[in-house]
Amino acid sequence: MLKVNTSRFGEIEVDENNVVHFANGIPAFEGENEFVILPYDQESPYYFMQSLKSPDLAFLLTIPFLFFPDYTFEIDDETVKELDIKNQENVVYYSMITIPNGSIRYMTANLLAPIVLNTDNMRAKQVVLEKSNYTTKHRLFPEQKKEG
Repeated sequence: MLKVNTSRFGEIEVDENNVVHFANGIPAFEGENEFVILPYDQESPYYFMQSLKSPDLAFLLTIPFLFFPDYTFEIDDETVKELDIKNQENVVYYSMITIPNGSIRYMTANLLAPIVLNTDNMRAKQVVLEKSNYTTKHRLFPEQKKEG
């Protein structure tokens, strides 16, 4: 077990088998290569991706298909090879979430750059989709139209 200091969760113990490895980090955080994904709680659709290197760095994630059932894309051959994906059933997709001004009702998901995780080997990559109509800011909770 690894002991990891975090600013959000205090000191946590992480099974080395649960460490997510990003060979080249993630965009804008290229020096961050190891994370652990922690559920927000058992009933929640949210997760924290906590850096093992930087105690203050944690990203909020969700599985995009829970909020966007029609979300579709293809992973390029280079990513399949890089992550050594042999079985699609062992791949998990996440989207990073932004909470503008701390307002949960305006949360957005980055559908343009999903995180692809091969759970067979815990290799991951944030993939920027090419030729896509998706953006980095899809509202999780669309505004309700007022009747009347």
